[in-house]
Amino acid sequence: MDKINDENLVLNYLSGDQKSLEILIKRYLKPIYGFIFVLTKNSVEAEDLTQEVFVKMWKNINKYETNRKFKTWLFCIAKNTVIDFSRKKKTIPFSTFENEEADNLFLENIKDVSLLPDEVLERKEEAENLSSVIARLSIKTRKIFELRLNLGYSFNEIAIALGEPLNTVRSRYRRGVFRLRKLFNIG
Repeated sequence: MDKINDENLVLNYLSGDQKSLEILIKRYLKPIYGFIFVLTKNSVEAEDLTQEVFVKMWKNINKYETNRKFKTWLFCIAKNTVIDFSRKKKTIPFSTFENEEADNLFLENIKDVSLLPDEVLERKEEAENLSSVIARLSIKTRKIFELRLNLGYSFNEIAIALGEPLNTVRSRYRRGVFRLRKLFNIG
C-alpha cells in the first residue's frame, strides 16, 4: 500500500480507510519537519508547527482537490503555518530570505519609506491647499468628497447616505473633480 500515489491515498482515506492517512503522515512527517526547521531554525518550534500542519491537513483533507499535487498542497499548508506563527511572534528570521550565496535578498531590497521633514511639510501644505480649494465647492459636492476621500465610501454608499440618486452623486463628483482641476490649473 506504500506504493499508492498520494492522491489515491487521500481518496482511500475519505472513503474510510484510516491506514491511508497513516501512510500519508509517515510519508511526509520528516520532509515537513525538515522544511519547517529550515525556516524556523528551532527544533522545538519545528516539532510544534509540524504537528499543527498535520492537524490542519487532517481537518481540511476533505477540501483537497485531487487534480492538484498533494505534496504541493501539504507544503503550502506548512508554509502558511510558519508564516502565521512568525506573524504571531512578530519576528521573521531574516536568514529565511538568504539565497545560496548567503546574500539576504530581503535586506538588500528593503527601502526606508519614511518621509523626510521637508516632504512632511510639503504634504501638509498640499493638504491645507486642497482643503481650502474643496471649501470653494458647493456643500453637496463637499459632502460627496468628504465621504469618498475621508471615509472611503463607494458611490453607492454615498447615494444611500445622502438620499440622492446614484447618477446624481457620480455626476456631482465628476463636476467637482473638473472644478478642482480648474482651481489647481491642472489640464
